[in-house]
Amino acid sequence: MIKVLKPGFYTSIQDRGRIGYASMGVPVSGVMDSYSADLANSVLNNSFEDAVIEITFGGCILKFLTDTFISISGGDFSAKINNKPVLLNSRIKIYKNDELLFGTINFGTRCYLAVKDGFLTEKVLKSRSFYNGITSNFLIKKNDLLPISTHYIDLNLSNTAIKILKSHFKSQEMKCFEGPEFDLLDEVQKEQIKKQVFTISNSNNRMGYQLNETIENRLPQILTSAVLPGTVQLTPSGKLIVLMRDCQVTGGYPRILQICEESINRLAQKSTGDKLQFKFN
Repeated sequence: MIKVLKPGFYTSIQDRGRIGYASMGVPVSGVMDSYSADLANSVLNNSFEDAVIEITFGGCILKFLTDTFISISGGDFSAKINNKPVLLNSRIKIYKNDELLFGTINFGTRCYLAVKDGFLTEKVLKSRSFYNGITSNFLIKKNDLLPISTHYIDLNLSNTAIKILKSHFKSQEMKCFEGPEFDLLDEVQKEQIKKQVFTISNSNNRMGYQLNETIENRLPQILTSAVLPGTVQLTPSGKLIVLMRDCQVTGGYPRILQICEESINRLAQKSTGDKLQFKFN
């Protein structure tokens, strides 16, 4: 077990999400940055399907009630075990009663904590991903006990580590392709979308990222249609919304772009005031 001493700003259990339930109105959910979550699981030789903890903006303190191995990837939140700094993207030995703290943000918006064999919280619709209204909890709370497997320490094991792509955190480019309603835009609108550097507004979360700059919207209303993570909608006000992992399964705004998986992961590590530019494949 792991005991939550301090949950932090927004901390939840996530895995690859719920695939195949859109007809029931169930969002995919899952880790916002699958690149970083996969790295954390890879270091431990876990399955990519194993659940991890997604920590947003740090501030989380956890106490381990058993021996295990962990790995931390994604944003750098000055992780410490018993007040001693630990490395990202490396296999770390944990002993019973160790305390793990996430503090000052050095870069990134979300980090991922993997444990050997994954977190063993309840499965709902074949996934452990927290989502309000589907799972009993949508955030980790103080004094929660999170079930994990016990793995006693083998001192002969090496400390595996993986290098990360710096561009994952630094690049402003969001690779995309045209959405179903892109051709309804005129040439001036299309050119603006291609050249504009957009700024992430303070309205950003697991459901979607709204951008500050506007594109004049002269498009007719559309029938409610399917959307998915990475869909870029043009709202009546002219602002763009990039849908993220917890997005609804249908929407009525024109779907002018679709960003790729790599760009969804990259965007998940950005926050208010950060810049981005769409790059067409």
